Amino acid sequence: MDDQAADLRETVRLRYAATALAVTAGSADRCGPAPVEVDGNFGSGLYSGADRDALPAEAVAASLGCGNPTAVAELREGERVLDLGSGGGIDVLLSARRVGPTGKVYGLDMTEEMLALARSNAREAGATNVEFLKGHIEAIPLPARTVDVVISNCVVNLSTDKPAVFAEMARVLVPGGRVGVTDVVAADHLTPAERAERGSHVGCVAGALSFTEYREHLAAAGFTDVEIVPTHAVVEDVHSAIIRATAPARGR
Repeated sequence: MDDQAADLRETVRLRYAATALAVTAGSADRCGPAPVEVDGNFGSGLYSGADRDALPAEAVAASLGCGNPTAVAELREGERVLDLGSGGGIDVLLSARRVGPTGKVYGLDMTEEMLALARSNAREAGATNVEFLKGHIEAIPLPARTVDVVISNCVVNLSTDKPAVFAEMARVLVPGGRVGVTDVVAADHLTPAERAERGSHVGCVAGALSFTEYREHLAAAGFTDVEIVPTHAVVEDVHSAIIRATAPARGR
């Protein structure tokens, strides 16, 4: 990893560490944690009231995503799920409810503060079928063919090595497994410089792939049935989108 990529990763880590600490500090107040301040394109407002009400307030407050990948992935009883960039655990805990006691959900995050918050939220929720792992989404600390589904919520755009992320997704999925993520995606005509003009890397805009780049990276990793559907604009010509794909039927 070059110095610029390392600096970007550290900037992302510091931002999410600060978010976790703010939520933890807020939970000590009698009024409970305040949601992280984001605009209407990000955060807990993108989940249904029923989903939010079913979770610890701290998990909801720490949400910074651009969608609801647990709904996108159409999770089923007994499945094994991996959430890339699991943060305070909102998507892990929702997934755990959907896959039930015979399923398992892993949450992967690089930030100690977020992992501590997520584990606390899991204990409060009584979730026994979850496990939180420290690591990077470019080098997932799980064996090959471990999970049936990979989800993620507005995290892939933050990586400085996206081909490695997609390759790792393919590696840890069982043959025929699936990807169901939400992410920020740019219009094809925007150059990297134009994306950077519209928002920062840590703000999930400068590092966004275009629609064509996203498809090409998934295809290069062996995925098929790629579907990218924009849901709402984040800024001009940059959208939150639902991305679905299927892993190769046979291991590569």
